[in-house]
Amino acid sequence: MIHLKQKAYEAIDTFTRDLETISKNIWENPEQSYEEFKAHANITDFLEKHGFEVERKYVTETGFRSVFGDSTDGPHIVVICEYDALPVIGHACGHNLIAEVGLAAGIGIRAALNSSEKPLGKLTVLGTPAEEGDGGKIDMIESGVFKDVDIALMAHPAPFNQDAFHALAFNQVTVKYHGHAAHASAFPWNGVNALDAAVLCYQNVSCHRQQFKSTWRVHGVIKNGGAKPNIIPDLTEFEFYARAPSKAELSVLMEKLDLCFKSAATATGCSVEYLAEICWSKRPCYDMKNNKSISDVYHRNAKNLGVDFVKHGVAHYAGNIPTVSTDMGNVSYEVPSIHPMFYIGTDAVNHTKGFTVASGSPEAQSYTIAVSKAIAATAIEVLQDPKLLAQIKEEFRRVRS
Repeated sequence: MIHLKQKAYEAIDTFTRDLETISKNIWENPEQSYEEFKAHANITDFLEKHGFEVERKYVTETGFRSVFGDSTDGPHIVVICEYDALPVIGHACGHNLIAEVGLAAGIGIRAALNSSEKPLGKLTVLGTPAEEGDGGKIDMIESGVFKDVDIALMAHPAPFNQDAFHALAFNQVTVKYHGHAAHASAFPWNGVNALDAAVLCYQNVSCHRQQFKSTWRVHGVIKNGGAKPNIIPDLTEFEFYARAPSKAELSVLMEKLDLCFKSAATATGCSVEYLAEICWSKRPCYDMKNNKSISDVYHRNAKNLGVDFVKHGVAHYAGNIPTVSTDMGNVSYEVPSIHPMFYIGTDAVNHTKGFTVASGSPEAQSYTIAVSKAIAATAIEVLQDPKLLAQIKEEFRRVRS
């Protein structure tokens, strides 16, 4: 096993400059959900150039899949790439580095498979677009991509190292209030004020926070507040995000929010039944079911490769561990999965301009390559150890039941 890991590390080291170039190109050309055409071409061109067979436009226009080996010989392991950016602030979540980790780990795992004296299994490098709120991995799940997969691996940049990321279940809702327009000074009594409904909606949610659990998160914006001050608004639009530690708790939170939305309509004369539109997404993100058996293997390998879970660990957040959501949570309901977070040399937090700078900096590279090797080493252990795979699957069944 040590021999195969070394082969993986050497293969990754051979391509470090190419990998950094790909990451930098993605970073310099930020593309939002389902529009990652340059990133898609950049990554798939690289894979094909180096002997990987690639299915472009896989499931979605900017998804891809590259398969190596055969699952009849052993486990089927998927390594996941993300590469979409945020509006305005670009790669403030570092998905360019996630793509790099997936590519590097894939290169390393393939080298190990080639160096093995006997067939070990199957590798898929999977490109999943649109993580930032649109759920590209949900597209993959609905298309049956994970049906024959044994484990799924990826890693995400952050201002800390963490071997098991506790993502929250997430859903988003659009609320529209329809009123009746009128001249706000001359004939206000003829109007039904949709902006009042939106303001009351926001206040209802804020007042109800007393009864929210400390682990719940709700945040929203008014996307349309009306046209002009002298026109009573006849249409306003709200968007809220809701998060909770589990699918079950998220359902409870959504019910509470629905009452806040409907009561605001009632109080302002907007009919709840006919004029208020409450539209929850049909594609929620689930909470992350980290497979501890895989996380433990990753932690050991990452530590051996110099990843510092103490100095750069999540503990320095003093209990205020960041709580966000990802469609990788949905994958973790399908197959045993991990989504570790890795430090990239900055204290700037995700979704800020500071993190955008850090994700494109040369300083991030040594951390990214070390984690890529740890992901590859974790996959190699699973490929070679049937008992470990059985343990992983048993834990998955236990947690899901």
